[in-house]
Amino acid sequence: MSIPASSAPNLSAPAVPSEDEPDEIRAIWGTTVNLGETMKTFREFLRGFKIKYRIAYDRERGLRTRVLSSPEEGELLLYEGYLRRMRQTGETNLNLDMINLAAYPPSKKLHSQLIKYPQEVIPAMDQVLKDLMLEIAEEDQQAGMEGMRGEEGEEEISEIMGKVYKIRPFGIPSVNMRDLNPSDTDKLVCIKGLVIRATPVIPDMKVAFFRCLTCNHTVQVEIDRGKIDEPARCPRDVCGSVGTMSLVHNRCEFADRQVIRLQETPDAVPDGQTPHTVSLSVYDELVDVSKPGDRLIVTGIFRSVPVRVNPRQRTLKSLFRTFLDVVHIRLGSGDKLGLDRSTRPAGGDRIPGVGGVGGGIDMDEENENSTERQRRTTRREELEARLRELSQRPDVYELLARSLAPSIYAMDDVKKGILLQLFGGTNKSIARGGGGGGPRYRGDINVLLVGDPGVSKSQILQYVHKIAPRGVYTSGKGSSAVGLTAYVTRDPDSKQLVLESGALVLSDGGVCCIDEFDKMSDATRSVLHEVMEQQTVSIAKAGIITTLNARTSILAAANPIGSKYNPDETVTRNIDLPPTLISRFDLLYLVLDNVDEALDRKLAQHLVALYLEDAPETGGGQDILPLEELSAYITYARSRINPTITEAAGDELVRCYVTLRKAGEDPRSNEKRITATTRQLESMIRLSEAHARMRLSPFVELSDVKEAFRLMREAINTSARDPTTGEIDMGLLDTGIGRQQRKLRADLRRAVLASLDGLGVAASTRGVRWADALAQIEAQSSVRVAPADFQEVVRELEQEGLVKVVGERDRRMIKRVEGA
Repeated sequence: MSIPASSAPNLSAPAVPSEDEPDEIRAIWGTTVNLGETMKTFREFLRGFKIKYRIAYDRERGLRTRVLSSPEEGELLLYEGYLRRMRQTGETNLNLDMINLAAYPPSKKLHSQLIKYPQEVIPAMDQVLKDLMLEIAEEDQQAGMEGMRGEEGEEEISEIMGKVYKIRPFGIPSVNMRDLNPSDTDKLVCIKGLVIRATPVIPDMKVAFFRCLTCNHTVQVEIDRGKIDEPARCPRDVCGSVGTMSLVHNRCEFADRQVIRLQETPDAVPDGQTPHTVSLSVYDELVDVSKPGDRLIVTGIFRSVPVRVNPRQRTLKSLFRTFLDVVHIRLGSGDKLGLDRSTRPAGGDRIPGVGGVGGGIDMDEENENSTERQRRTTRREELEARLRELSQRPDVYELLARSLAPSIYAMDDVKKGILLQLFGGTNKSIARGGGGGGPRYRGDINVLLVGDPGVSKSQILQYVHKIAPRGVYTSGKGSSAVGLTAYVTRDPDSKQLVLESGALVLSDGGVCCIDEFDKMSDATRSVLHEVMEQQTVSIAKAGIITTLNARTSILAAANPIGSKYNPDETVTRNIDLPPTLISRFDLLYLVLDNVDEALDRKLAQHLVALYLEDAPETGGGQDILPLEELSAYITYARSRINPTITEAAGDELVRCYVTLRKAGEDPRSNEKRITATTRQLESMIRLSEAHARMRLSPFVELSDVKEAFRLMREAINTSARDPTTGEIDMGLLDTGIGRQQRKLRADLRRAVLASLDGLGVAASTRGVRWADALAQIEAQSSVRVAPADFQEVVRELEQEGLVKVVGERDRRMIKRVEGA
């Protein structure tokens, strides 16, 4: 039976066009890209690029370059080395620094074509990369290189044949996402931003598989520029029926895809405007590289796709939806502090690909483009040497504290506490403990500033927010409980319920600054209990049950209740905060506005001097570090130094803790005051580790513990002092009631019962008027009885069933319960 030949296109290679054809015909339609020429140029670039070209190009642009150790070093073929490394490590991605393309004279045109027509050029580059991988593997096999002889070599080559290789270009100057225009569509762009949401992995079709329903003829269709060209009729001439081709899902090929929402970083948002967001589509190896809260530098193709008015109709909206097809991701924090490395995965953040990942999270990765690396190495070595030299100064602690918010006068202890908070202790997991790998002890230090209005609390917070890693700044009234932790929203694309991270989760590994802490609603504040001790956020909403990490230091500022701090009242009476929350802060500073003529004069002179000239010289014209250097110093210390406690420091810690506890012993009374708890001991350990980190010392020594003890003692002295007795009582912070108050209440309780019993039968039948009872007790007492205390005592007696209160407000009567 003779079957006519199918009219489907034959799959042999197209004939090579003859040389006398004009060039215009061989360019891809609508572009100036000539495929043959592009592939030839890129091949020459990979084969011939040497380090000396980049150095010469950098010199032309006036950048600092390194000195080569020998002329041979400049002749090194950069990308051939990378391709060999890709073969040995099994990587399939090559990161291509586009500055190198511009620096290599023959490929300058390719550089501009790659920016203008990335959709056409990048696939051609991928093909060249695969061909070259095979070529170099064969050359190495003939040369008899190690690991490429005989059978091994054949295996390697067959493995390369089966892999898909990709070029990932990066290195173009980044633009603000507000400046992306319709003219950028289908071009290569680079933007920076903060990840606010990442979807789960979505399967994305790459090759569609169709089958004819009448004759079962099958055909595969590749996706071209994001669209499937569905065959309208069966390609077989015999059948040729229209509209019978149906998609067979389990025979199609899919790739991983993830949609990420990227938001402008807070420092890039113009004043008074809301931040912009852009959707990114990432594929294959780039999926799950970044997580919410990361700052990214992304290179990708700016795309726009039409949106249907109704999924069931073919009419389209005139407004197109834009997104970025990502080809290269770089995790970068810019001039901010580095984030806490112990909060990242154990293996570190691996950005896929070999060659030229300029500055991933690890600035010391071996797989950097070597010219970049050399340039960065020299810069880094200079910076490192300068920081090391700085750490050797005897007054480094004073210098750094002075450099923190130099425009704010005095407040030295507060600055020192915040400085140690920025350095942070070390996070530890103790294996012997319970719960899997044992409990994770937090190394983050929490600081609370309480004080009168106008003592620059908010200014300090703003300053810390500027230099803190992954810092988030919120205000008490303007934030809700879900805004701090996480909230459930519907994803507009997939219509699924997704979890969006709030401020505390986004600042995981950084510092969260909360202003107007006392004006927060109770529901919002209760969220912080778990965050500050366990460092997690547990959520059970809309069927999503999960625990998110929020390993963040909290710096909070609060005003006293009457706006002015009353020194005759205890801290807990002055601040409207629950004692359980106050005890979770390592350092509680009272910043009070005291009248002192000499100080006031100095402060006024300092402020006026700031307005006269912008040169904040605190402390009599002493030197201060610029912001960038301070930030670099803290980043270096946080990422490199993990101090361990020496034996002498351990003994000193124990001694200091016992000293703090002993302060509560009183020979006149048998009841001991609590002056320190284990929370204070842990705070001391964290502060001493931070102090050692600040000196770039690998060990916590005696001096560190002494300074930590001094800071703790100063903070406790001001905050935990009982104004009635003048003694320190930690019970004030832990329970809200000091020992003296407890004693007074017990005496008051006895007096109330005694006065009621003294009235005899009248007290149980008619009762005593509230005001009369209070006046009678005040007449007997030598100290003033606060109405609030009296009310609390009567309430307790009523709960115990000893008295009964009837009536409302002024008409209240207190009756004694008979037989009780």
